[in-house]
Formats: sequence, structure tokens, C-alpha cells
Amino acid sequence: MRTVTFGMNISLDGYCDHTTFTPEEALYDYFTSMMEDVDLLFFGRVMYELMFPYWADVAKNQSGTADEISFAEKLTSIDKVVVSRTLENAPYNTRIIRSNPAAELLTLKQLPGKKISVDSVSMLPELITAGLIDEFRLVIHPVIVGRGRRLIDAGSLQENLHLKLVDTITFKSGCVAHHYQKR
Repeated sequence: MRTVTFGMNISLDGYCDHTTFTPEEALYDYFTSMMEDVDLLFFGRVMYELMFPYWADVAKNQSGTADEISFAEKLTSIDKVVVSRTLENAPYNTRIIRSNPAAELLTLKQLPGKKISVDSVSMLPELITAGLIDEFRLVIHPVIVGRGRRLIDAGSLQENLHLKLVDTITFKSGCVAHHYQKR
């Protein structure tokens, strides 16, 4: 069975607004290397629209730093699933599903392949409750933002999810990447 990993950038106070972070070059390398073991990205609509077409344009136009371009090329090349009731089409080797993300992810998890990376805060409680997330890769940025979407809203989980810390990387910027697995 495939491993499902959840990755997200968050602030010290638990918010996931990517527009408030300024990642250093080493973070692009970190995320690019993580994707070496991934052959499917599983997005919610909001995250998908945040990532595309921006990163596809960086890859196509070769705009940005070498690390950003490498990240963009890797991200764009991987197959994607986006969960949305409103998107009409989704380019960049993306398939749209309209409902029941937990059932779809369970089906995908049972297929042969590499890891599946989930990038959706809105679906996270549902996917945790269904027992589908095997590992978490959280990059904590040294900023307090006080606004935006929280990683997990209060009351959205019925019970605690206990994790085991596997690895920690500290970056020059003060960002800290934590890799956890389910116990």
C-alpha cells in the first residue's frame, strides 16, 4: 500500500497562508527532494489554484532562481488530483474529482506506485479521521501572522492523533522542518 504524506508551510501560530512566507532557497531544495518519492499530488481547489498556473509558468518560462525552477519543473511534471465542485477544467496533468475525497484517496492509496502527497488544509480533518495520512511534513516559519487558515480548526478532530518525530531540519532562515509518522 502506498504511503500518504501531508506537507504544509505554517507560521509559529499555526496559520497556513503561503502569501505571508518568504522561503529561502534551501526550502525549495527540501521540497523538491521530498517530491522524488512522490508520483501523485492530491490537492483541494484552493491550494491547487494557489500553485497553478504560477509554478507551471515558472517552469515554462524558466523564470526565478535555479532552485525555484527545479521545484517548478518537478511539481508540474507530477500527476495531480484536485477535489473541486466548481473547477471546470484543470490542466497540468490534473484530474478533477467532485466528491468523497477520502474514498478516492483510499482507492489511490491501494494502487501501486510511489508516495501520494496531500496538500489541502480543508480536507485534512476528514483524511486524518479516515486514517489515510501516514506522515506529516510541516515546515514552521519563524513568523506570527495572526490571520488566515489554521492547520486544524478547533473541534475538527474527534480524538488526538499521536505522532512519532522522525527527523528535524533547521534552516538558516530559522524555518524548522519536522517529519512525523503515525504511531
